[in-house]
Amino acid sequence: MLNVRKSNERGAASFGWLKSRHTFSFGHYYDPKHMGFGPLRVINEDNVAPGRGFDSHGHRDMEIISYVLDGALEHKDSMGNGSVLRYGDVQRMSAGSGVVHSEYNHSKTEGVHFLQIWIEPNTAGEAPGYEEKHFDAASKTGRLRLIASNDGREGSVSMRQDASIYAAILNGDDALTHQLAAGRQAYVHVIRGSITVNGVALNGGDALKVTEESQVSLEKADAAEVLVFDLPQ
Repeated sequence: MLNVRKSNERGAASFGWLKSRHTFSFGHYYDPKHMGFGPLRVINEDNVAPGRGFDSHGHRDMEIISYVLDGALEHKDSMGNGSVLRYGDVQRMSAGSGVVHSEYNHSKTEGVHFLQIWIEPNTAGEAPGYEEKHFDAASKTGRLRLIASNDGREGSVSMRQDASIYAAILNGDDALTHQLAAGRQAYVHVIRGSITVNGVALNGGDALKVTEESQVSLEKADAAEVLVFDLPQ
């Protein structure tokens, strides 16, 4: 079964310094038909103005993954971590029993554009944790590169959920297939460009829920960058 989520159907928020699109219900945007997909709870596409950002705030029991698309994202947290993330960097923060962090646009002149992804953990009350790794464009070009998993395999960041996130950059004749095991489902989010997924044409910001299918097929790409989430049902 295939279910399309078009880019322009997402929730929207605009606060001057922040423009955001919400794939699932978040903040002031509420849609009972879009509360999440399996343990995948949030995909926010955020554009933050120069020198602005999210002041210190707390989280509990959530795996929070940031995927920077353009610009520089500055992170600080109550665990003592501090870094500046750029394109190719993937950050995982396990909120666990509680963590406080802030996120700012590191630049005073250019915007920062990133995805923030929340995945519900399979255990609660664990100690908070942090990890970041870099995946350059070459490592994602023409292939599905594992960037997050439950066990940190293949150099991915690890998270507390039986889920896997793959990133791919595809163009022209590139074609890939990802097999789905029994009891699994997939969510495909198109970051930019255009691509056909399981026969469905998608553009940047669009997404596809894939349930009761044996595979995810990616083809007919035009400067496409995508994320594929392999999730438990």
